[in-house]
Parts: sequence; C-alpha cells; structure tokens
Amino acid sequence: MSSTVAVLSPSDLLAHWQGHRRLTRRVIEAFPEESLHSFSVGGMRPFAALAGEMLAIAVPMLREIVSGEAATYNEAVPASKAELLAAWDAATSELDAWFAKVPSDKFGETLTVFGQFTGPVWSHLAYAIDNEIHHRAQGYVYLRALGIEPPAFWQRD
Repeated sequence: MSSTVAVLSPSDLLAHWQGHRRLTRRVIEAFPEESLHSFSVGGMRPFAALAGEMLAIAVPMLREIVSGEAATYNEAVPASKAELLAAWDAATSELDAWFAKVPSDKFGETLTVFGQFTGPVWSHLAYAIDNEIHHRAQGYVYLRALGIEPPAFWQRD
C-alpha cells in the first residue's frame, strides 16, 4: 500500500525558490563591475555568464510548462551589472506570474522541456533551483578569490 504525502505545497516551493533568487541577487550585487564579466577560476565561465544561464532556464522553462510552447534557450548576458540586476528582477517577477499558472495537478505530469529533458514537472523545477544553487556557489568561490566576503548562504530573506 502506498500513499502520497506532500512535502511542500506549490506556494512553499515558490517561496523556497524565491529565497534562493534573493540570495543570488545579493551575490550579483557583491561583484565588482570590472570582475562580473571577466573573472573566473580554473577555466570556469565568469559569473555574468552563469547568471545568464540561470536566466535562460527559470522563466523559459516555466513558460513552456504552462503554455506547452517550446522554450528557447538563450544565454544572452546583459552588458553591465545594472542591466543584469534589472533582468534578474524582471525574471523574478515573471517567475511569480508563471508559477501561479501551474495547476497543482501538473507537478507530477511528465513533460519534455527545451526539447530534450523529459521528466516530471516537479523535477524540472528542482533542476532549475539546483542549477541556481550550483552556479551561485561558483560565485562564492569567485568572490572569495577576489577577497570579497560573500553574503551569508543561509540568509534568503
């Protein structure tokens, strides 16, 4: 006999994700303008490119989940820190709007996103969150290498 137990409600999941987005925004803010697009460690991409990837995944994926229209993957990187922060803020608002349109019964539905990744909707959303955490951690390494104390990783408010 099996039963289904909800670990998080959709609103809890969104709140968790938005907490991570607030923290990632603080990491973007901590970068000096001159290092955001150029500094890297060990051949990894600069943090602006990593942020561009995060922007290319979250909202386009949600839009595809809701609309059923294939998402385009576009890692365009804003040219300045101010433009990146503005893009981040706009995407964060869009994330709220698209997430609200995901019916609760859709989280267990299997979909293919970006034309290549097949799995349940909840798994796609977890991937977007995991991807952000992973790249934000790279940003922490970069900031420390630059001699900058990164934001406290547990402070997501």
